[in-house]
Amino acid sequence: MILIADCGSTKIDWCLLNGNEKVAQIFTTGMNALLLTQEEMTKCIHDELLPHLPGYPVDEVYYYGAGIISDDIKSHVRGALQANLPSATRIEIETDLVGAARALCGRNPGIACILGTGSNSCYYDGDRVVDNVSPLGYILGDEGSGAVMGKLLVGDVLKHQLPEHLCEKFLKEYNTDRTQIINAVYRQPAANRYLAHFAPFLQKNINEPAIHDLVFNAFTAFFVRNVESYKGYKELSVNFVGSIAFVQKPVLLEAAAARGITVGTIIQNPMEGLIKYHSTK
Repeated sequence: MILIADCGSTKIDWCLLNGNEKVAQIFTTGMNALLLTQEEMTKCIHDELLPHLPGYPVDEVYYYGAGIISDDIKSHVRGALQANLPSATRIEIETDLVGAARALCGRNPGIACILGTGSNSCYYDGDRVVDNVSPLGYILGDEGSGAVMGKLLVGDVLKHQLPEHLCEKFLKEYNTDRTQIINAVYRQPAANRYLAHFAPFLQKNINEPAIHDLVFNAFTAFFVRNVESYKGYKELSVNFVGSIAFVQKPVLLEAAAARGITVGTIIQNPMEGLIKYHSTK
């Protein structure tokens, strides 16, 4: 049996396959391998995953996760999985970007992009990631992400760059004010997630010209500063996974067309694509 893990910092989506058949899909607490010890990851897997796998001998594990930035970290994740799944004869650890590329492009070349709380992209040759423009995080980069769109939205509200009725609507809907926002962004942890949680306001008000322009310009910046850095980008399909790409698909397609970019697949999460990838070897 094959076990696939799509691991983020908030949750892990596990899928158990028997050939082409999905046997079970399990959700557990997320793990960022950069922030946890091998012992902590071992305990998380033991406590949250194993109770859902009684009697299922796992032969292969394919783990795609946040925080996989070095061979040492890969080794720690592999150790945590081996301790809990001793029957597995193959354990492969890859980044969430490789997972996105395999889910979106399969075994074909293309450009794979993540647009969620953060953003990322890569040139994928059908086998491996061969080029990656560093996303740089929401302060220096992450164009087109929920965090950056939230940052732009909040800045426009507090500097009165949006029509007054939208500024009032935003502050009322989130029951917040300038002081609370400044405190959350500059004095509390996880400011990127805080800013990204305003993204639904953009979707609900996308027919407002000012909101449409904000989202369109954010996607344009993503294309200019990331996708257009890849050689031959106009000859390849550009594919997307993530909640922002999925819910803002019409504006994303509009921004792509304006740059002469061909968009391929847009999906909300990578698991179905990973199931297809690993069940059609």
